[in-house]
Amino acid sequence: MFENYELEILYKDEYLVVINKPSGLLVHKSMIDKHEIYFAMKILSKQIGQWVYPVHRLDKPTSGVLLFALDSHSAKLMSEQFSSHSIEKTYIAIGRGYVEDAGVIEHPLLEKLDKIAHKDKSQTREAKEAITAFKCLGQVELNASVGKYETVRYSLVELKPKTGRKHQLRRHMKHINHHLLGDTKYGRGEHNKFVREKYDIHRLMLHALRLELKHPYTLEKLIIEAPFDELFTKMLKEFNFRSLL
Repeated sequence: MFENYELEILYKDEYLVVINKPSGLLVHKSMIDKHEIYFAMKILSKQIGQWVYPVHRLDKPTSGVLLFALDSHSAKLMSEQFSSHSIEKTYIAIGRGYVEDAGVIEHPLLEKLDKIAHKDKSQTREAKEAITAFKCLGQVELNASVGKYETVRYSLVELKPKTGRKHQLRRHMKHINHHLLGDTKYGRGEHNKFVREKYDIHRLMLHALRLELKHPYTLEKLIIEAPFDELFTKMLKEFNFRSLL
């Protein structure tokens, strides 16, 4: 799928480069997917002809804005912005059910440890603070039977994580019982099956839409947005969520 793939570059200067990561692509090599041979970091380095430094990450099935630095010092400065939560991240998701108009999910999350990559880490650990602000942008009810219900409801949701825990948005949406469509790890199988069979959708409905950050040297405010891919756009149209198109 990603052989000879050219990444969409959203922003580039002598210090930073930002791409629109496609769903299904790892950010960098991982023991979790040790047989995977394609990574955003590797593809981008080859594409622009220089080494890139990952500053943050997106889950493999999540698409959208992904920032890299072009030197180690810039990577350090940008990592500090992420650590201090001074960078605002905005995601768009489609979840099951009717989500409330707006709110904040404050639900601590246990650190997710990989059995291979973290084999030397203690398995005794406490849940860490995790906060996500959400806003409902649209709702739809379909005349289709999924599970025990005669109709099915979905919501278009804006998500703004205030902390950066692993799989935070997917786990938080599961916590409030609005599992994300296409989430094979934390979602609901009957809803994933429904969108696969009816709409031929085989991806997680979670997209990193926007990053708002300060340039590490000029301190200029940068707002970088990533357009939706073809499948995400298809779902927005099918559910008549056209406000973002």
